Amino acid sequence: MVLIYSHITSPRLQYICNFIFSDLMRMEFRITIDSEEFKEHTRIRVNYSHTIFSFPCFHIPNHPLLFEKDIKAQPLDCFECKPGKAFFKTPFGDHPFDIFAASFYLLSRYEEYLPHEKDSYGRYAHENSIAFKEGFLNLPLINIWVRDLSEALKEKYSTTNLQPQTFNLQPPTLTFQPTYDIDIAYSYKHKGLFRNIGGFLKSPSFERIKVLLGAKIDPFDSYSGLDNLHKKYQLKPIFFFLLAENKGKYDRNISPHKEAIWQLVKTLSKNYTVGLHPSWQSGDDPALLKKEKEQLEAMTVTGQAGNASRQHYIRFNLPGTYRQLINAGITDDYSMGYGSINGFRASVASTFYWFDLEKDEQTALGIHPFCFMDANSWYEQHDSPEKAFEELMHYLHSCKTCGGTLITIWHNNFLGSSREFKGWSEIYENFIAQVQQ
Repeated sequence: MVLIYSHITSPRLQYICNFIFSDLMRMEFRITIDSEEFKEHTRIRVNYSHTIFSFPCFHIPNHPLLFEKDIKAQPLDCFECKPGKAFFKTPFGDHPFDIFAASFYLLSRYEEYLPHEKDSYGRYAHENSIAFKEGFLNLPLINIWVRDLSEALKEKYSTTNLQPQTFNLQPPTLTFQPTYDIDIAYSYKHKGLFRNIGGFLKSPSFERIKVLLGAKIDPFDSYSGLDNLHKKYQLKPIFFFLLAENKGKYDRNISPHKEAIWQLVKTLSKNYTVGLHPSWQSGDDPALLKKEKEQLEAMTVTGQAGNASRQHYIRFNLPGTYRQLINAGITDDYSMGYGSINGFRASVASTFYWFDLEKDEQTALGIHPFCFMDANSWYEQHDSPEKAFEELMHYLHSCKTCGGTLITIWHNNFLGSSREFKGWSEIYENFIAQVQQ
């Protein structure tokens, strides 16, 4: 067991130690403020204070962040710390920076509670983040830091007479979690006469006529192909459905009362997890969130749905949106990423519990961060399928190296037969084949 000495303890310290040691390192730990108990401990000792002990221990002088209760701007002086960067540099000790405070700052999304500019959708703009400014948005930096910390602890204790029997970390193992957002289930089918007439007049297409006459598969209908792909590679994806009852500027889904959507959800829920893609409108009217969740539950084969969600357009603000999800009975959210650029928004590739910074407490809401979304590549980064594949391979390598969880977001329209997205389904299957190697 790892014993951590601190002059005082706090919810923030307990939270980040639990994530680093229990969740990532898979090691038991305990925090003590008793220096005598710390001295008598015969296994791994981590001194998280400015006190200097005469006996062997791994020393990380603490930054005050984890012992504060308010939220204020923090001086962030980044420096090179291969293979990325770090901040909260320590003047002495066995580690070059306060990994506990720095990890907490990123994981809690501390910077998103501070005054900041919004993007055109009213979201936290990625340009505000230290990860973007300092060039480490494309790295699961916390996972890398923790991997390096474990190696430093091993090295420290290999040269002392304290040989902890419990210090046997397992090699990191990659986990891949494919997810899909079903914003518009079909391009032409099941939209009704007037929407199809309007669509045809706006953009005349023989393809639309063929689909409506049953002579061609709808270009957004990629479901059977995905099912074959999942069976071939034994994948367990999650499908998130947009079920806005009223149409809006950003909610253009097919009506959730259409029989075709009911059948689609029911069919997919037989073999896969389905989750809610809360509408844009629900962000302004929390009552809609519960209504949409109930709608989804009624549509599944069991009458129940996994309590998972991902915000439409990745529209969320802290702490309000997460509190609304908790109140609606959502237990797991997959929105932690940007809807404007790919990368690791919380600088981590592992599931963690949301820490409500204003209340200074850990919640039971599980956060599952993603790092790649096809829409970001196409609409925001203007990447070709080949360029997107290169980016995917970078994330695969990064997550595999540190034993992280790689979560990707794809949309059914990118993976169908639409000429606009030619080549995207091919690079997706090629990527999955690489994941399996």
